[in-house]
Amino acid sequence: MRISELSQRAMVPLSAVKYYQREGLLPEGVRSAPNQVEYEGLHVKRVRLIRALLETGGLSIAATKDVIRALDVEGAPLAETFSVAAHAMSTPRITESVPSAESRERVMRLAHSQDWKFTDDNPGIDSAARALDGLSAIDFNAPDEYLVAYAAAAAAAAAADLHALTALSDPDQIAELMVVGTVLGDPLFAGLRRLAHEDGTHYLFPTNPNRDQS
Repeated sequence: MRISELSQRAMVPLSAVKYYQREGLLPEGVRSAPNQVEYEGLHVKRVRLIRALLETGGLSIAATKDVIRALDVEGAPLAETFSVAAHAMSTPRITESVPSAESRERVMRLAHSQDWKFTDDNPGIDSAARALDGLSAIDFNAPDEYLVAYAAAAAAAAAADLHALTALSDPDQIAELMVVGTVLGDPLFAGLRRLAHEDGTHYLFPTNPNRDQS
């Protein structure tokens, strides 16, 4: 197929497809004539993946390159592939503050209390610690039960992610779901959390008892 058909089948604007190509995210097609390049179904899948990582996952171009590079390494250990995805999710688009030592220590204590096995350079530590610093800035010192509830929800989501992997047998599919699921799992969780917030506030702080239900 030509690049225009690739754009149509992937449902991504042609300008975006060409941009992905310029940035080295999309592999070249097969040159069938001096001015003609053919693309395959794998290119369609790759374009959709790139768009999901950039737009839904919110990754930078550099982080997206890291993720795709990890996926393209044949036989790479899944633990390494997951680590690349986790660090890509934590690559800031803007300069982020360094979390306080107190908040960082509290996050690690929470993780240890859940018997989680993790490395000290896991980017989730700093992400969670910065969130605690932000809450402290508005004079909210998150109580232990608040953090334990978040940890339980995180553990349940992580278990669902890993259970989905066990349903697959192809190593490439497992690696792809591990990476893409790590990136897109954050906005999925955030979106469902917002729905749950609206449901909860409807009952705790009703503003219109006669509001129509969806």
